[in-house]
Amino acid sequence: MTLAEPATPSRTSRRYAEAESSQHSALSADDVTGPNPAAAAGSLATEQYRIDLERIRFSPYFGRLSDVTQVVPLSGVGPMAHNRLTHSLKVSAVARVIAANLAGAAARHRAYVRGERTDDDATGATIEALGGCDTIVAQGAAHAHDLGHPPFGHLGERVLDRIARDRLGLLEGFEGNAQSFRILVQLDTLGRNFPGLNLTASTRAATLKYPWTRGEWIGVTTAELAVSDRRRGVGADPIAGAGKFSAYALDAPQMEQALRAFPTIARGQQTVECAVMDLADDIAYAVHDLDEFARGGVLQKAEVAAEFLAWLSAASAFATMDAAELAATRRAPGTALELLWRRASMKDAWIADRDAFAEAVQRVSESINGSLLAAAYDGGIDSERAVSGFTRRWIEHLRTSVVVERDPHVRSGHVRLNQRAWHEVIVLKFVHAHFVLERPELALPQRGQARIVTDLTLGYDAWLTAPDDAPRAPRRLQEWVEEVTDNTFVMRDERPDAILGDASDAALRRQSRGRAIVDYVSSLSDQQAIATHRTMTGLT
Repeated sequence: MTLAEPATPSRTSRRYAEAESSQHSALSADDVTGPNPAAAAGSLATEQYRIDLERIRFSPYFGRLSDVTQVVPLSGVGPMAHNRLTHSLKVSAVARVIAANLAGAAARHRAYVRGERTDDDATGATIEALGGCDTIVAQGAAHAHDLGHPPFGHLGERVLDRIARDRLGLLEGFEGNAQSFRILVQLDTLGRNFPGLNLTASTRAATLKYPWTRGEWIGVTTAELAVSDRRRGVGADPIAGAGKFSAYALDAPQMEQALRAFPTIARGQQTVECAVMDLADDIAYAVHDLDEFARGGVLQKAEVAAEFLAWLSAASAFATMDAAELAATRRAPGTALELLWRRASMKDAWIADRDAFAEAVQRVSESINGSLLAAAYDGGIDSERAVSGFTRRWIEHLRTSVVVERDPHVRSGHVRLNQRAWHEVIVLKFVHAHFVLERPELALPQRGQARIVTDLTLGYDAWLTAPDDAPRAPRRLQEWVEEVTDNTFVMRDERPDAILGDASDAALRRQSRGRAIVDYVSSLSDQQAIATHRTMTGLT
Protein backbone atom coordinates (compact mmCIF):
# COMPACT_ATOMS: atom_id res chain seq x y z
CA MET A 1 0.00 0.00 0.00
CA THR A 2 1.73 3.17 -1.21
CA LEU A 3 0.61 6.70 -0.44
CA ALA A 4 0.27 8.82 -3.56
CA GLU A 5 -1.27 12.06 -2.40
CA PRO A 6 1.20 14.94 -1.90
CA ALA A 7 1.01 17.40 0.99
CA THR A 8 -0.86 19.80 -1.30
CA PRO A 9 -2.93 17.56 -3.55
CA SER A 10 -4.49 18.51 -6.85
CA ARG A 11 -8.17 18.02 -7.52
CA THR A 12 -7.48 14.71 -9.25
CA SER A 13 -5.08 13.37 -6.60
CA ARG A 14 -5.86 9.98 -5.12
CA ARG A 15 -4.81 8.88 -1.66
CA TYR A 16 -3.01 5.73 -2.79
CA ALA A 17 -0.92 4.82 -5.83
CA GLU A 18 -2.67 2.27 -8.03
CA ALA A 19 -0.56 -0.35 -9.73
CA GLU A 20 -3.50 -1.78 -11.69
CA SER A 21 -5.61 0.09 -14.21
CA SER A 22 -9.21 0.73 -13.30
CA GLN A 23 -11.92 -1.40 -14.85
CA HIS A 24 -13.83 1.84 -15.41
CA SER A 25 -11.04 3.70 -17.22
CA ALA A 26 -11.56 4.54 -20.88
CA LEU A 27 -8.55 6.78 -21.41
CA SER A 28 -4.87 6.92 -20.58
CA ALA A 29 -2.44 9.77 -21.02
CA ASP A 30 -1.36 8.32 -24.37
CA ASP A 31 -4.95 8.32 -25.62
CA VAL A 32 -5.41 12.08 -25.20
CA THR A 33 -4.00 13.85 -28.25
CA GLY A 34 -4.45 17.21 -29.85
CA PRO A 35 -2.86 20.64 -30.02
CA ASN A 36 -4.55 22.00 -26.89
CA PRO A 37 -2.76 20.92 -23.66
CA ALA A 38 -5.50 22.43 -21.50
CA ALA A 39 -8.15 20.41 -23.31
CA ALA A 40 -6.07 17.25 -22.93
CA ALA A 41 -5.66 17.86 -19.20
CA GLY A 42 -9.38 18.50 -18.94
CA SER A 43 -10.15 15.21 -20.66
CA LEU A 44 -7.91 13.31 -18.27
CA ALA A 45 -9.51 15.00 -15.27
CA THR A 46 -12.98 14.21 -16.59
CA GLU A 47 -12.00 10.58 -17.02
CA GLN A 48 -10.71 10.43 -13.45
CA TYR A 49 -14.02 11.80 -12.16
CA ARG A 50 -15.94 9.26 -14.27
CA ILE A 51 -13.91 6.50 -12.64
CA ASP A 52 -14.97 7.89 -9.25
CA LEU A 53 -18.61 7.92 -10.28
CA GLU A 54 -18.52 4.33 -11.53
CA ARG A 55 -16.71 3.12 -8.43
CA ILE A 56 -19.53 4.53 -6.33
CA ARG A 57 -22.19 3.05 -8.62
CA PHE A 58 -20.58 -0.39 -8.46
CA SER A 59 -20.25 -0.24 -4.69
CA PRO A 60 -22.36 -2.76 -2.75
CA TYR A 61 -23.07 0.06 -0.31
CA PHE A 62 -24.76 1.96 -3.12
CA GLY A 63 -26.79 -1.08 -4.16
CA ARG A 64 -28.01 -1.70 -0.60
CA LEU A 65 -29.75 1.71 -0.64
CA SER A 66 -32.56 0.05 -2.63
CA ASP A 67 -33.58 -1.56 0.66
CA VAL A 68 -33.01 1.34 3.04
CA THR A 69 -35.97 3.48 4.07
CA GLN A 70 -36.00 7.02 2.70
CA VAL A 71 -38.64 8.43 5.04
CA VAL A 72 -41.27 5.77 5.69
CA PRO A 73 -41.91 2.46 3.92
CA LEU A 74 -44.97 2.83 1.73
CA SER A 75 -46.95 0.99 -0.89
CA GLY A 76 -49.35 2.95 -3.04
CA VAL A 77 -51.72 2.45 -5.92
CA GLY A 78 -49.34 3.82 -8.53
CA PRO A 79 -45.79 3.17 -9.81
CA MET A 80 -44.17 3.87 -6.48
CA ALA A 81 -40.77 2.63 -5.31
CA HIS A 82 -39.20 5.24 -3.03
CA ASN A 83 -36.07 4.42 -1.09
CA ARG A 84 -32.60 5.79 -0.49
CA LEU A 85 -31.43 4.58 -3.88
CA THR A 86 -34.19 6.28 -5.86
CA HIS A 87 -33.70 9.40 -3.77
CA SER A 88 -29.94 9.40 -4.49
CA LEU A 89 -30.56 9.03 -8.22
CA LYS A 90 -32.96 11.97 -8.14
CA VAL A 91 -30.48 14.09 -6.22
CA SER A 92 -27.86 13.19 -8.83
CA ALA A 93 -30.18 14.25 -11.67
CA VAL A 94 -30.90 17.63 -10.07
CA ALA A 95 -27.22 18.14 -9.21
CA ARG A 96 -26.17 17.40 -12.78
CA VAL A 97 -28.34 20.16 -14.21
CA ILE A 98 -27.29 22.77 -11.65
CA ALA A 99 -23.62 21.87 -12.01
CA ALA A 100 -23.84 21.92 -15.81
CA ASN A 101 -25.26 25.44 -15.71
CA LEU A 102 -22.46 26.61 -13.43
CA ALA A 103 -19.82 24.84 -15.51
CA GLY A 104 -21.23 26.60 -18.57
CA ALA A 105 -20.89 29.96 -16.83
CA ALA A 106 -17.27 29.13 -15.95
CA ALA A 107 -16.59 28.17 -19.57
CA ARG A 108 -17.94 31.54 -20.75
CA HIS A 109 -15.63 33.30 -18.29
CA ARG A 110 -12.61 31.33 -19.55
CA ALA A 111 -13.53 32.21 -23.11
CA TYR A 112 -13.62 35.88 -22.12
CA VAL A 113 -10.19 35.62 -20.51
CA ARG A 114 -8.84 34.04 -23.70
CA GLY A 115 -10.27 36.92 -25.73
CA GLU A 116 -12.87 34.74 -27.45
CA ARG A 117 -15.84 36.64 -25.94
CA THR A 118 -16.41 40.34 -25.50
CA ASP A 119 -18.54 40.02 -22.38
CA ASP A 120 -17.51 38.34 -19.15
CA ASP A 121 -19.68 36.06 -17.01
CA ALA A 122 -19.55 37.23 -13.38
CA THR A 123 -20.95 33.97 -12.04
CA GLY A 124 -18.41 32.02 -14.06
CA ALA A 125 -15.58 34.18 -12.74
CA THR A 126 -16.65 33.38 -9.17
CA ILE A 127 -16.89 29.66 -9.93
CA GLU A 128 -13.39 29.66 -11.41
CA ALA A 129 -11.97 31.54 -8.43
CA LEU A 130 -13.44 28.90 -6.11
CA GLY A 131 -11.84 25.98 -7.93
CA GLY A 132 -14.37 25.26 -10.67
CA CYS A 133 -17.46 23.08 -10.91
CA ASP A 134 -17.38 19.67 -12.54
CA THR A 135 -20.71 18.06 -13.42
CA ILE A 136 -19.47 14.50 -12.87
CA VAL A 137 -18.01 15.33 -9.47
CA ALA A 138 -21.36 16.77 -8.39
CA GLN A 139 -23.09 13.60 -9.60
CA GLY A 140 -20.59 11.40 -7.78
CA ALA A 141 -21.18 13.31 -4.53
CA ALA A 142 -24.93 12.97 -5.00
CA HIS A 143 -24.62 9.23 -5.52
CA ALA A 144 -22.48 8.93 -2.39
CA HIS A 145 -24.22 11.32 -0.01
CA ASP A 146 -26.52 8.72 1.62
CA LEU A 147 -24.24 5.66 1.61
CA GLY A 148 -23.90 5.81 5.38
CA HIS A 149 -27.59 5.68 6.21
CA PRO A 150 -28.28 2.70 8.47
CA PRO A 151 -31.35 0.46 8.36
CA PHE A 152 -34.64 2.36 8.69
CA GLY A 153 -33.20 5.72 7.63
CA HIS A 154 -33.12 8.64 10.06
CA LEU A 155 -34.77 6.58 12.80
CA GLY A 156 -31.91 4.07 12.68
CA GLU A 157 -29.44 6.93 12.65
CA ARG A 158 -30.84 8.41 15.87
CA VAL A 159 -30.95 5.04 17.61
CA LEU A 160 -27.40 4.10 16.63
CA ASP A 161 -26.12 7.49 17.76
CA ARG A 162 -27.76 7.12 21.16
CA ILE A 163 -26.54 3.55 21.72
CA ALA A 164 -23.04 4.33 20.50
CA ARG A 165 -22.69 7.17 22.99
CA ASP A 166 -24.60 5.73 25.94
CA ARG A 167 -23.65 2.04 25.74
CA LEU A 168 -20.54 1.61 23.57
CA GLY A 169 -18.35 4.42 24.91
CA LEU A 170 -18.21 6.31 21.61
CA LEU A 171 -18.41 10.04 22.38
CA GLU A 172 -18.57 10.73 18.64
CA GLY A 173 -21.63 8.48 18.38
CA PHE A 174 -22.97 7.80 14.90
CA GLU A 175 -23.69 10.28 12.10
CA GLY A 176 -24.89 9.32 8.63
CA ASN A 177 -22.76 11.89 6.80
CA ALA A 178 -19.61 10.86 8.63
CA GLN A 179 -20.47 7.22 7.96
CA SER A 180 -20.81 7.94 4.23
CA PHE A 181 -17.33 9.43 4.17
CA ARG A 182 -15.99 6.52 6.23
CA ILE A 183 -17.38 4.06 3.68
CA LEU A 184 -15.68 5.93 0.83
CA VAL A 185 -12.26 6.21 2.48
CA GLN A 186 -12.06 3.14 4.71
CA LEU A 187 -14.78 0.48 4.70
CA ASP A 188 -15.50 -0.17 1.03
CA THR A 189 -12.91 -1.99 -1.03
CA LEU A 190 -11.88 -2.41 -4.64
CA GLY A 191 -10.28 -5.75 -3.91
CA ARG A 192 -6.90 -4.09 -3.71
CA ASN A 193 -4.33 -3.47 -1.02
CA PHE A 194 -5.69 -0.16 0.21
CA PRO A 195 -8.84 0.78 2.14
CA GLY A 196 -11.75 2.64 0.60
CA LEU A 197 -12.49 3.49 -3.02
CA ASN A 198 -9.42 5.72 -3.44
CA LEU A 199 -11.45 8.55 -4.96
CA THR A 200 -9.99 11.81 -6.21
CA ALA A 201 -9.69 14.75 -3.82
CA SER A 202 -12.50 16.51 -5.70
CA THR A 203 -15.04 13.76 -5.15
CA ARG A 204 -14.04 13.19 -1.55
CA ALA A 205 -14.32 16.91 -0.80
CA ALA A 206 -17.66 17.13 -2.59
CA THR A 207 -19.21 14.67 -0.13
CA LEU A 208 -18.28 16.81 2.90
CA LYS A 209 -21.54 18.62 3.60
CA TYR A 210 -20.38 19.37 7.16
CA PRO A 211 -16.57 19.56 6.90
CA TRP A 212 -15.67 19.25 10.57
CA THR A 213 -15.64 16.57 13.27
CA ARG A 214 -18.05 16.33 16.19
CA GLY A 215 -15.27 16.98 18.68
CA GLU A 216 -14.30 20.32 17.15
CA TRP A 217 -17.44 21.85 18.65
CA ILE A 218 -17.29 20.32 22.12
CA GLY A 219 -17.05 23.08 24.71
CA VAL A 220 -18.21 25.88 22.40
CA THR A 221 -21.18 27.55 24.12
CA THR A 222 -23.83 29.79 22.60
CA ALA A 223 -22.49 32.58 24.78
CA GLU A 224 -19.27 32.37 22.79
CA LEU A 225 -20.92 31.86 19.42
CA ALA A 226 -24.66 32.12 18.76
CA VAL A 227 -26.44 29.49 16.67
CA SER A 228 -27.10 32.13 14.01
CA ASP A 229 -23.34 32.66 13.69
CA ARG A 230 -22.46 28.97 13.37
CA ARG A 231 -22.22 26.79 10.31
CA ARG A 232 -25.53 25.16 9.44
CA GLY A 233 -25.78 21.76 11.11
CA VAL A 234 -23.43 22.44 14.01
CA GLY A 235 -26.23 22.90 16.54
CA ALA A 236 -25.86 24.31 20.04
CA ASP A 237 -24.72 21.45 22.29
CA PRO A 238 -21.34 22.24 23.92
CA ILE A 239 -21.24 18.84 25.65
CA ALA A 240 -21.96 16.52 22.71
CA GLY A 241 -20.39 18.76 20.09
CA ALA A 242 -21.58 19.21 16.52
CA GLY A 243 -25.01 17.84 15.68
CA LYS A 244 -24.02 17.09 12.10
CA PHE A 245 -20.50 16.43 10.90
CA SER A 246 -18.83 14.73 7.96
CA ALA A 247 -15.91 12.83 9.44
CA TYR A 248 -15.10 10.87 12.58
CA ALA A 249 -11.73 11.60 14.15
CA LEU A 250 -10.35 8.37 12.62
CA ASP A 251 -11.08 9.69 9.13
CA ALA A 252 -10.35 13.38 9.72
CA PRO A 253 -6.90 13.24 8.06
CA GLN A 254 -8.53 12.18 4.78
CA MET A 255 -11.04 15.00 5.09
CA GLU A 256 -8.28 17.53 5.67
CA GLN A 257 -6.16 16.19 2.80
CA ALA A 258 -9.04 16.38 0.33
CA LEU A 259 -9.89 19.94 1.33
CA ARG A 260 -6.29 21.04 0.83
CA ALA A 261 -6.90 20.72 -2.92
CA PHE A 262 -9.20 23.76 -2.58
CA PRO A 263 -7.11 26.57 -1.07
CA THR A 264 -9.69 29.25 -1.95
CA ILE A 265 -12.46 27.53 0.02
CA ALA A 266 -12.66 28.83 3.59
CA ARG A 267 -12.33 26.46 6.55
CA GLY A 268 -15.69 24.91 7.36
CA GLN A 269 -17.15 25.84 3.97
CA GLN A 270 -18.33 23.43 1.28
CA THR A 271 -16.65 23.18 -2.11
CA VAL A 272 -18.73 24.33 -5.08
CA GLU A 273 -19.66 20.77 -6.11
CA CYS A 274 -20.55 19.92 -2.52
CA ALA A 275 -22.81 22.98 -2.29
CA VAL A 276 -24.48 21.88 -5.52
CA MET A 277 -25.05 18.39 -4.11
CA ASP A 278 -26.41 19.80 -0.84
CA LEU A 279 -28.77 22.09 -2.71
CA ALA A 280 -29.91 19.26 -4.99
CA ASP A 281 -30.56 17.11 -1.92
CA ASP A 282 -32.79 19.82 -0.45
CA ILE A 283 -34.71 20.20 -3.71
CA ALA A 284 -35.21 16.47 -4.19
CA TYR A 285 -36.28 16.03 -0.59
CA ALA A 286 -38.69 18.95 -0.79
CA VAL A 287 -40.29 18.08 -4.12
CA HIS A 288 -39.72 14.47 -5.15
CA ASP A 289 -40.62 13.06 -1.75
CA LEU A 290 -43.91 14.97 -1.80
CA ASP A 291 -44.95 13.50 -5.12
CA GLU A 292 -44.33 10.02 -3.76
CA PHE A 293 -46.51 10.67 -0.72
CA ALA A 294 -49.27 12.03 -2.93
CA ARG A 295 -49.18 8.78 -4.90
CA GLY A 296 -49.23 6.76 -1.69
CA GLY A 297 -52.26 8.59 -0.36
CA VAL A 298 -50.40 9.84 2.70
CA LEU A 299 -50.98 13.53 2.00
CA GLN A 300 -54.60 14.46 2.58
CA LYS A 301 -55.92 17.67 1.06
CA ALA A 302 -58.25 18.53 3.94
CA GLU A 303 -55.58 18.64 6.65
CA VAL A 304 -52.96 20.28 4.43
CA ALA A 305 -55.41 22.95 3.28
CA ALA A 306 -56.61 23.59 6.84
CA GLU A 307 -53.08 24.29 8.09
CA PHE A 308 -52.23 26.67 5.26
CA LEU A 309 -55.52 28.52 5.17
CA ALA A 310 -55.58 28.97 8.95
CA TRP A 311 -52.16 30.62 8.96
CA LEU A 312 -52.78 32.73 5.86
CA SER A 313 -56.09 34.05 7.19
CA ALA A 314 -54.68 34.94 10.62
CA ALA A 315 -50.99 35.58 10.02
CA SER A 316 -51.06 38.94 11.80
CA ALA A 317 -52.76 37.40 14.84
CA PHE A 318 -50.24 34.57 14.96
CA ALA A 319 -47.42 37.12 14.86
CA THR A 320 -48.58 38.68 18.13
CA MET A 321 -48.85 35.40 20.06
CA ASP A 322 -46.19 34.64 22.63
CA ALA A 323 -44.56 31.24 23.08
CA ALA A 324 -46.99 30.19 25.83
CA GLU A 325 -50.01 30.96 23.65
CA LEU A 326 -48.57 28.99 20.76
CA ALA A 327 -47.79 26.05 23.03
CA ALA A 328 -51.37 26.05 24.29
CA THR A 329 -52.72 25.87 20.73
CA ARG A 330 -50.00 23.67 19.25
CA ARG A 331 -52.52 21.29 17.66
CA ALA A 332 -54.63 24.05 16.14
CA PRO A 333 -54.29 24.58 12.37
CA GLY A 334 -51.81 27.29 11.51
CA THR A 335 -49.75 27.01 14.69
CA ALA A 336 -47.15 24.66 13.15
CA LEU A 337 -46.50 27.09 10.29
CA GLU A 338 -46.03 29.94 12.74
CA LEU A 339 -43.54 27.86 14.70
CA LEU A 340 -41.72 27.05 11.45
CA TRP A 341 -41.38 30.76 10.72
CA ARG A 342 -40.04 31.52 14.19
CA ARG A 343 -37.41 28.79 14.00
CA ALA A 344 -36.31 30.01 10.58
CA SER A 345 -36.10 33.65 11.65
CA MET A 346 -34.13 32.75 14.78
CA LYS A 347 -31.51 30.68 12.98
CA ASP A 348 -31.37 32.39 9.60
CA ALA A 349 -32.12 36.08 10.10
CA TRP A 350 -29.62 36.78 7.31
CA ILE A 351 -32.21 35.68 4.72
CA ALA A 352 -35.51 35.02 6.55
CA ASP A 353 -38.23 37.61 5.90
CA ARG A 354 -41.82 37.35 7.12
CA ASP A 355 -43.34 38.82 3.97
CA ALA A 356 -41.31 36.46 1.79
CA PHE A 357 -42.38 33.59 4.04
CA ALA A 358 -46.05 34.55 3.70
CA GLU A 359 -45.73 34.69 -0.08
CA ALA A 360 -44.06 31.26 -0.08
CA VAL A 361 -46.87 29.82 2.05
CA GLN A 362 -49.39 31.21 -0.43
CA ARG A 363 -47.59 29.83 -3.48
CA VAL A 364 -47.00 26.38 -1.97
CA SER A 365 -50.61 26.21 -0.77
CA GLU A 366 -51.93 27.02 -4.24
CA SER A 367 -49.58 24.50 -5.85
CA ILE A 368 -50.29 21.62 -3.47
CA ASN A 369 -53.99 22.12 -2.87
CA GLY A 370 -54.79 23.36 -6.35
CA SER A 371 -52.64 20.93 -8.32
CA LEU A 372 -50.97 18.05 -6.47
CA LEU A 373 -53.97 17.26 -4.26
CA ALA A 374 -56.71 18.75 -6.41
CA ALA A 375 -58.11 15.25 -6.88
CA ALA A 376 -57.39 12.00 -5.07
CA TYR A 377 -54.64 9.98 -6.75
CA ASP A 378 -56.18 6.89 -8.33
CA GLY A 379 -53.29 5.56 -10.39
CA GLY A 380 -54.80 6.78 -13.64
CA ILE A 381 -53.13 8.81 -16.37
CA ASP A 382 -54.69 12.11 -15.28
CA SER A 383 -53.58 11.55 -11.69
CA GLU A 384 -50.05 10.72 -12.81
CA ARG A 385 -49.92 13.80 -15.02
CA ALA A 386 -51.00 15.98 -12.12
CA VAL A 387 -48.26 14.60 -9.85
CA SER A 388 -45.58 14.69 -12.54
CA GLY A 389 -46.56 18.20 -13.55
CA PHE A 390 -46.23 19.40 -9.96
CA THR A 391 -42.74 17.91 -9.74
CA ARG A 392 -41.60 19.24 -13.12
CA ARG A 393 -42.73 22.81 -12.44
CA TRP A 394 -41.11 23.01 -9.02
CA ILE A 395 -37.83 21.42 -10.11
CA GLU A 396 -37.58 23.78 -13.07
CA HIS A 397 -38.33 26.79 -10.87
CA LEU A 398 -35.92 25.87 -8.09
CA ARG A 399 -32.99 24.86 -10.27
CA THR A 400 -33.22 28.24 -12.03
CA SER A 401 -33.27 30.13 -8.70
CA VAL A 402 -29.61 29.53 -7.91
CA VAL A 403 -27.30 32.23 -6.56
CA VAL A 404 -23.49 32.02 -6.49
CA GLU A 405 -21.54 34.03 -3.91
CA ARG A 406 -17.82 34.48 -3.41
CA ASP A 407 -18.22 35.27 0.29
CA PRO A 408 -21.44 33.66 1.55
CA HIS A 409 -22.99 34.05 4.96
CA VAL A 410 -21.60 31.61 7.52
CA ARG A 411 -24.86 29.61 7.44
CA SER A 412 -24.94 29.46 3.67
CA GLY A 413 -22.81 28.08 0.87
CA HIS A 414 -21.17 29.37 -2.27
CA VAL A 415 -24.14 27.99 -4.20
CA ARG A 416 -27.58 28.63 -2.71
CA LEU A 417 -31.18 29.46 -3.55
CA ASN A 418 -32.34 33.05 -3.83
CA GLN A 419 -34.53 34.46 -1.07
CA ARG A 420 -37.84 33.58 -2.70
CA ALA A 421 -36.89 29.97 -3.43
CA TRP A 422 -35.23 29.54 -0.01
CA HIS A 423 -38.55 30.28 1.69
CA GLU A 424 -40.44 28.04 -0.71
CA VAL A 425 -38.18 25.09 0.06
CA ILE A 426 -38.54 25.40 3.83
CA VAL A 427 -42.33 25.45 3.38
CA LEU A 428 -42.28 22.44 1.04
CA LYS A 429 -40.09 20.56 3.53
CA PHE A 430 -42.52 21.55 6.27
CA VAL A 431 -45.32 19.73 4.42
CA HIS A 432 -43.12 16.66 4.31
CA ALA A 433 -42.20 16.81 8.00
CA HIS A 434 -45.54 17.86 9.47
CA PHE A 435 -47.92 15.73 7.44
CA VAL A 436 -45.74 12.63 6.96
CA LEU A 437 -43.02 12.26 9.59
CA GLU A 438 -45.26 13.31 12.48
CA ARG A 439 -48.15 10.96 11.65
CA PRO A 440 -49.11 9.08 14.84
CA GLU A 441 -49.61 5.77 13.01
CA LEU A 442 -45.86 5.65 12.29
CA ALA A 443 -45.00 5.44 15.97
CA LEU A 444 -45.75 1.74 16.44
CA PRO A 445 -43.64 0.34 13.56
CA GLN A 446 -40.87 2.80 14.35
CA ARG A 447 -40.69 1.55 17.92
CA GLY A 448 -40.25 -1.95 16.53
CA GLN A 449 -37.53 -0.77 14.16
CA ALA A 450 -35.73 0.99 16.99
CA ARG A 451 -35.84 -2.26 18.98
CA ILE A 452 -34.26 -4.15 16.09
CA VAL A 453 -31.34 -1.71 15.80
CA THR A 454 -30.85 -1.68 19.57
CA ASP A 455 -30.91 -5.46 19.95
CA LEU A 456 -28.52 -6.00 17.04
CA THR A 457 -25.99 -3.47 18.29
CA LEU A 458 -25.96 -4.70 21.86
CA GLY A 459 -26.18 -8.32 20.71
CA TYR A 460 -22.99 -8.03 18.67
CA ASP A 461 -21.29 -6.29 21.58
CA ALA A 462 -22.22 -9.18 23.87
CA TRP A 463 -21.06 -11.67 21.25
CA LEU A 464 -17.65 -10.07 20.84
CA THR A 465 -17.11 -10.02 24.58
CA ALA A 466 -18.10 -13.66 25.12
CA PRO A 467 -14.74 -15.47 25.70
CA ASP A 468 -15.80 -18.80 24.24
CA ASP A 469 -18.00 -17.59 21.39
CA ALA A 470 -16.29 -14.41 20.15
CA PRO A 471 -14.20 -16.25 17.51
CA ARG A 472 -17.43 -17.32 15.79
CA ALA A 473 -18.69 -13.75 15.27
CA PRO A 474 -19.00 -12.67 11.61
CA ARG A 475 -15.60 -12.60 9.94
CA ARG A 476 -15.99 -9.08 8.57
CA LEU A 477 -16.92 -7.78 12.01
CA GLN A 478 -13.87 -9.39 13.59
CA GLU A 479 -11.59 -7.96 10.92
CA TRP A 480 -13.06 -4.50 11.36
CA VAL A 481 -12.48 -4.67 15.12
CA GLU A 482 -8.80 -5.41 14.45
CA GLU A 483 -8.48 -2.64 11.85
CA VAL A 484 -10.21 0.00 13.96
CA THR A 485 -8.17 -0.95 17.00
CA ASP A 486 -4.90 -0.61 15.07
CA ASN A 487 -5.96 2.71 13.55
CA THR A 488 -7.16 4.08 16.89
CA PHE A 489 -3.83 3.36 18.59
CA VAL A 490 -1.99 5.00 15.68
CA MET A 491 -4.24 8.04 16.07
CA ARG A 492 -3.43 8.24 19.77
CA ASP A 493 0.28 8.31 18.90
CA GLU A 494 0.05 10.76 16.02
CA ARG A 495 -2.95 12.94 16.95
CA PRO A 496 -3.59 12.54 20.69
CA ASP A 497 -5.77 15.68 20.73
CA ALA A 498 -8.31 13.86 18.51
CA ILE A 499 -9.04 11.25 21.19
CA LEU A 500 -12.24 12.09 23.05
CA GLY A 501 -12.53 10.91 26.63
CA ASP A 502 -10.48 8.13 28.21
CA ALA A 503 -7.36 7.35 26.15
CA SER A 504 -6.20 4.32 28.12
CA ASP A 505 -5.53 1.07 26.28
CA ALA A 506 -8.63 -0.60 27.70
CA ALA A 507 -10.87 2.34 26.83
CA LEU A 508 -9.54 2.55 23.28
CA ARG A 509 -10.10 -1.15 22.74
CA ARG A 510 -13.69 -0.77 23.94
CA GLN A 511 -14.24 2.24 21.66
CA SER A 512 -12.69 0.40 18.72
CA ARG A 513 -14.99 -2.57 19.24
CA GLY A 514 -17.95 -0.19 19.44
CA ARG A 515 -17.01 1.62 16.23
CA ALA A 516 -16.64 -1.66 14.35
CA ILE A 517 -20.04 -2.83 15.61
CA VAL A 518 -21.65 0.42 14.51
CA ASP A 519 -19.94 0.09 11.12
CA TYR A 520 -21.32 -3.43 10.81
CA VAL A 521 -24.92 -2.78 11.90
CA SER A 522 -25.18 0.39 9.80
CA SER A 523 -24.09 -1.57 6.71
CA LEU A 524 -27.21 -3.75 6.83
CA SER A 525 -30.27 -3.08 4.70
CA ASP A 526 -33.74 -2.94 6.25
CA GLN A 527 -34.53 -6.56 5.39
CA GLN A 528 -31.09 -7.79 6.42
CA ALA A 529 -31.56 -6.13 9.79
CA ILE A 530 -35.00 -7.68 10.25
CA ALA A 531 -33.83 -11.16 9.23
CA THR A 532 -30.65 -10.99 11.31
CA HIS A 533 -32.60 -9.80 14.34
CA ARG A 534 -35.02 -12.72 14.05
CA THR A 535 -32.16 -15.18 13.91
CA MET A 536 -30.13 -13.57 16.68
CA THR A 537 -33.09 -13.38 19.07
CA GLY A 538 -34.43 -16.82 18.20
CA LEU A 539 -37.67 -15.51 16.73
CA THR A 540 -37.42 -17.43 13.45
